[in-house]
Amino acid sequence: MNKLEYQILQICKRNRDGSQATQSNRRRILAMCTKQLADAGFKVNKINISDLKGRHIDALLNRWRSDGISTGAIKNRLSALRWLAEKVGDEGLVKSNDVLGIEKRQYIKNEDKGVTLSDFDISQLDKNTQLSLRLQAAFGLRRSEALKFQISYALGGYNIQNAEKIRLKASWTKGGRYREVPIATDSQRQLLAEVASFCQANDWQSLIAPNLAYKEQLKCFEAQTSSIGLGNTHGLRHRYAQERYRRLSGMEPPVIAGQRRLTASEREIDHKARMCLTEELGHGRKQITSQYLGSWGR
Repeated sequence: MNKLEYQILQICKRNRDGSQATQSNRRRILAMCTKQLADAGFKVNKINISDLKGRHIDALLNRWRSDGISTGAIKNRLSALRWLAEKVGDEGLVKSNDVLGIEKRQYIKNEDKGVTLSDFDISQLDKNTQLSLRLQAAFGLRRSEALKFQISYALGGYNIQNAEKIRLKASWTKGGRYREVPIATDSQRQLLAEVASFCQANDWQSLIAPNLAYKEQLKCFEAQTSSIGLGNTHGLRHRYAQERYRRLSGMEPPVIAGQRRLTASEREIDHKARMCLTEELGHGRKQITSQYLGSWGR
């Protein structure tokens, strides 16, 4: 481990922002950056974090571009570097993506990626896998959130019949972002009751078997979902977003209905529905909802 990497690791240990997955990914990216700086000829065993300048960022960018790294991956790496710069009080170290010439991602694709759980036979799967899949479908959860789901925390002290929302702990979510998802249907309450009954009967805190670590449970989950042809379960989240949009707006999402020109009042309704979904899905930008819902066009 070189000197620069050691200093960065100490900062990561003192600042545990985000979920465990976010922290691990951040450490990996920053360690990789020190090694790539060494490859570029910088003396990483002699410099301190405070010595990092724009030329170091430029060297990394040039390396990534020559390696053909995708725009999304480059943005993730720059985000980790900005986090580091903020922690050492040098917010200006990494310029904005526009200044660095990083093109904007294209989020809007009118392609329906939604998946309906009833199209698959999940009865042969382990009960906790079944419940995790149904939580994904019913509340738009990511698979990690569904596996780590703890009914007692999610209900926040309310009983299932009176609760108006479920709470998702920051350590369960992508980016360590706490969020809440409304309970809007009787079928959602019935599912929560089944989860509560299963966990109580088996003395489980979450839908991860007590004898397994999260990564081990995830491997079981992936193997089982692949065995029935479901594969990537993110499509369940897409379908939830589409159905939730219908409830919020009274309109079919454009990924289903196709593009058309909205009236002024429809644009306002669409905007409010997308802003609500942005929060419920745990995203920071409204434009990302277009991945799930599509775009109305101009």
